[in-house]
Amino acid sequence: MLRSLRFRLPALFLAAIALAFLVSSVIALRLFQDHTRAQSLNELRREAQGIAQLYVESALQTADENRAAPVFAAAKLEAATGDRIFYVGAPIFPGDESGLTRLTQAEVGVDVRGANRVITFEFTPPGETRSYLAVSQPLRLEEGTTPFGALIVAKPQTELRDAWLTLVSRLAFAFLIGLAVVGALAWYLSRRITAPVLALSHAADQIAEGRYGVEVPHVRGGDEISHLADRFGQMAVRLAEAEELERNFLMTVSHELRTPLTAIRGHVAALREGVVTDPELAEQSLATVAEETERLGRLVGDVLDLAKLDAHRFTVLTEEVDMDRLCERAYSTFSDEARRRGIAYERRAAGAPVIVTDGDRVLQIISNLLSNAFRWTPDGGRINLALEAANGSVTVDVLDSGPGIADEEQERIFRPFWSRDGRGTGLGLPIARELALALGGRIELDSAVGRGSRFRLVLPARLV
Repeated sequence: MLRSLRFRLPALFLAAIALAFLVSSVIALRLFQDHTRAQSLNELRREAQGIAQLYVESALQTADENRAAPVFAAAKLEAATGDRIFYVGAPIFPGDESGLTRLTQAEVGVDVRGANRVITFEFTPPGETRSYLAVSQPLRLEEGTTPFGALIVAKPQTELRDAWLTLVSRLAFAFLIGLAVVGALAWYLSRRITAPVLALSHAADQIAEGRYGVEVPHVRGGDEISHLADRFGQMAVRLAEAEELERNFLMTVSHELRTPLTAIRGHVAALREGVVTDPELAEQSLATVAEETERLGRLVGDVLDLAKLDAHRFTVLTEEVDMDRLCERAYSTFSDEARRRGIAYERRAAGAPVIVTDGDRVLQIISNLLSNAFRWTPDGGRINLALEAANGSVTVDVLDSGPGIADEEQERIFRPFWSRDGRGTGLGLPIARELALALGGRIELDSAVGRGSRFRLVLPARLV
């Protein structure tokens, strides 16, 4: 369960969200702390400046009227601002009834009495355990004179921490809500993603056991999972076809091997046992054995050629090849069959190009194409062999008047072991195409049901 994709995806999403929240929370808290501290210092500076100005104006007015120093109502100011007010300096204030707390320089820990500027610092007042964030404002009766003291306005740092804790608690609450929402969404998305993957995995297990008829789930949409499902379905179909082709091939090859072997065995047995005594009949038996042996050799050679081409272990020789003479050789091979079956068999050549290629393999390609044409052309039909050199390439066309090939079968006929009528090995055209590719060329097909077919061999015209 813990190793399944359905669990790991939501866990990964949640871990990523938690990490992102942790990093953003640390950054936000740090920024909030700096902002809160800066805002508190600004407030303390304004309060200290205002209270100091209020006292100086009141003190100057009292001095002009020869009255006693004014009572500094510190308690009321502290209640109004919510901050503590302290004084460091000359003893010019009335007694403690004003509520103002006087501190010595040592109790403050910072030289604020003689400072000519506003100072910010932290300290712990006598008799208290809390630390305060403080601002000192110098006191002077006239501008430019030496300060006679400093007014300190301070705020407990616990108030800042309380603000931070409030932010942290609200962030944590928001995180829990967000985590729940993201968790539900991640679980839903993981099920949407993993459901077809699990179905494909189950289908793959069945295919691995040899059950190629498994139903592959259809995934809607144009994403990667949908593409994978489509390709997986195509793979399953191709595997089923490959298995069917393999069975057909084994049966076909067994039949193709058994037929000549039976004939060879029969004729050899007749010759050995003396059943055939007539020299002419004996010669015919030996000719039949030779033909059937050659047939076996061609079959085994086709299988070996296909295996070499698939394994990319095929060697191509290069020599000067007279394409006109080569086509003549291929053409003459089927002349007797054409006369016997009444097929209009013609050959034409537009030029006699000599190119550098593997002549034996080119002859094999053309022979395979002609063999396919004679197989599908009915008696009394028409087959043409045409050679032409133009536009930097040499083309050899094999045209027949057979039944034609449907569009959906034009790709299949080049698959090994596939036969339209279930007869034959189905190796001729696949080998021809692979050989053409090995020689740097290609085979093109133009066919339609009812109008015959044209197979075109295109080779690069590396002319001599």
